[in-house]
Amino acid sequence: MSVIDDGYIRDMLKQLLETPSPTGYTDEVTRLCCEELQKLGVPYEITRRGAIRARIQGGRRQPARAIVAHIDTLGAQVKCIKENGRLEVVPIGHWSSRFAEGARATVFTVDHGAFRGTILPLKASGHTFNEEIDTQPVAWTQVEFRPDVVAESADDLEALGFNIGDIISIDPQPEFIDNGFIVSRHLDDKAGVAAMFGAIKAIVESKEPLVVDTYFILSITEEVGSGASSILTSDIASMVSIDNGTQAPGQNSREFGVTVAMADQTGPFDYHLTQKLLRLAREDEIEHQRDVFRYYRSDSASAIEAGADVRTALICFGIDASHGYERIHMHALHSVARLVRSYCLSRVEINHDADAMGDLSGFTHLPMDPAKEDSWDGRDEAPERPSGEGHAGGGQA
Repeated sequence: MSVIDDGYIRDMLKQLLETPSPTGYTDEVTRLCCEELQKLGVPYEITRRGAIRARIQGGRRQPARAIVAHIDTLGAQVKCIKENGRLEVVPIGHWSSRFAEGARATVFTVDHGAFRGTILPLKASGHTFNEEIDTQPVAWTQVEFRPDVVAESADDLEALGFNIGDIISIDPQPEFIDNGFIVSRHLDDKAGVAAMFGAIKAIVESKEPLVVDTYFILSITEEVGSGASSILTSDIASMVSIDNGTQAPGQNSREFGVTVAMADQTGPFDYHLTQKLLRLAREDEIEHQRDVFRYYRSDSASAIEAGADVRTALICFGIDASHGYERIHMHALHSVARLVRSYCLSRVEINHDADAMGDLSGFTHLPMDPAKEDSWDGRDEAPERPSGEGHAGGGQA
């Protein structure tokens, strides 16, 4: 079995971060990913807007599997051209203006090219506003984009080609630290995309046959909620999303190993598919943990909400300060890539999924039997507590 190439994952992540791709401005990152798939010898097709569906052929067509990540990122957009020669901006995706303050960025105009600039609070100078700079509210209405051009009025900006609706890309400012940490904006979800490519490379190089067709899907609108909803095919029965898992108080995600999500704000993920991923992680000795996310959604959620009858699961690389100055560790990307490879190479255990509709023949079971514990009458020493996770039971996707 081919090993996961961490150097390749790191290089791929660097290329992805260097390619601006806020939602709505993703053509160039689509081209980057398609060119990489071509180098790997993996056939692909793209939608009208640039979502990507690659396929490694398996021994049979159904029930097909899919691995999904998204190549769009957070960003901003011009809301208003201001009379002071600056731009009012609104966010693309959900992120706080607290993390926008001080960001270097690029605004893309339609006819005059890209301009550089900085997002600043309205009261940016302590020499002018004194203590007001520390009491100004945190809101997108409290920041503005200062373009690095000679402009003192709205007319000046319009003459240079600035328009309402222009897309703004926030600089990622990546740092790859020798101890394995990576600090950057937009690791959500370009780190997940890089891990996916690491798994694809390992699968291709190993030349191990896949049991069923396996799709690798890159969506372009996850940050605004629609994600993978429009690119699934009817033969895809199981879909595993790759995204970030927030490391924070009250969460169980870590920057090491792979985090298997049990639920997000839309509800529990598919029991059988999730339990299979946990079992594969145990069998292959991949460091892992579980988590539940209350204020989080992913490509899996968008597919279910769009009406897709598909089993969904979510695996994550642990991330600190999500949607801000994010930090991850290569250990997590390596672990995610290993689990993706293991899943793609695993056998199908729910053949019932091959058909969209059917009868009870081959349908799954869930464990319902009472738990078995040693009896104890209280007169002797208490029995030893068992260690390790119990058998999941039920079918496996």
